[in-house]
Amino acid sequence: MTEVMIPRLCVIGVGLIGGSLARALKRSGAVGEVVGSGRCENNLRKALELGVVDRYETRLAAAVTGADVVLVAVPLGAIGAIFQSIAAALPDQAVLTDVGSSKGSVIADAIQAFGHLPPSFVPGHPIAGTERSGVEASFAELFQKRRVILTPLLETDPAAHNLIRTMWQATGAEVVDMGVRHHDEVLAATSHLPHMLAYALVDTLARMDDRAEIFRYAAGGFRDFTRIASSDPQMWHDICLANREALLAVLASFSADLARLSDAIRRADSQPILELFQRAKRARDNLYHLE
Repeated sequence: MTEVMIPRLCVIGVGLIGGSLARALKRSGAVGEVVGSGRCENNLRKALELGVVDRYETRLAAAVTGADVVLVAVPLGAIGAIFQSIAAALPDQAVLTDVGSSKGSVIADAIQAFGHLPPSFVPGHPIAGTERSGVEASFAELFQKRRVILTPLLETDPAAHNLIRTMWQATGAEVVDMGVRHHDEVLAATSHLPHMLAYALVDTLARMDDRAEIFRYAAGGFRDFTRIASSDPQMWHDICLANREALLAVLASFSADLARLSDAIRRADSQPILELFQRAKRARDNLYHLE
């Protein structure tokens, strides 16, 4: 068992990510009391019944009172309002962190809410999740052997940074530091773009006249590729807008490559088609060697 490092953790947004973190820290003995908060009291009651939280508060100011760490695990579009609500009540000793998939927008929200970047604010992003959502989908093993990216700033207190790093390590995660802009560019390419493609593909096929037959004969490849289109639409809507500049850049690059492939197919130009498929296969086969 890990020594208790966080006497009181406040989780705002007790869903898949926030709930899984609470479960993992409880299992390792790294946390004392877990206080849940959020806009849906039914979800908070369920979290209490499941033992994910020890108690809950519907009022954000009351939830953060006495907290040593405050984790904000809500959709990106709601983070700014959360920061505004807790700014005056956040204890001086509390370390604030988040799990947002776009760091530039979260940092802008923090500056607007607090008037500056609090030294105790450590932006974070666990690269983990499933297509399911809600506290009932949470599980303690979610972060094991997964990466968590922290994007500390010049203003970030080293002690706060170290505490959040150690917190995530207690879940079994590998923690890495990254610059804010670089994070948003990398995630736009590796996570946000695939989700946009999956949503767009399923929507396109669902609007075809013979969609029932199309989905009836969908094979495993289609199910594997489109699984992420079952993810929370509100969360991905928020990510799409929050990281739009980096996402638009990678969408433009992908669109240009897709146009070249379409042109080669139209002209029945065999060689560039085969070369693209061969390059892609080599790259995909080598992915696991990079771990």
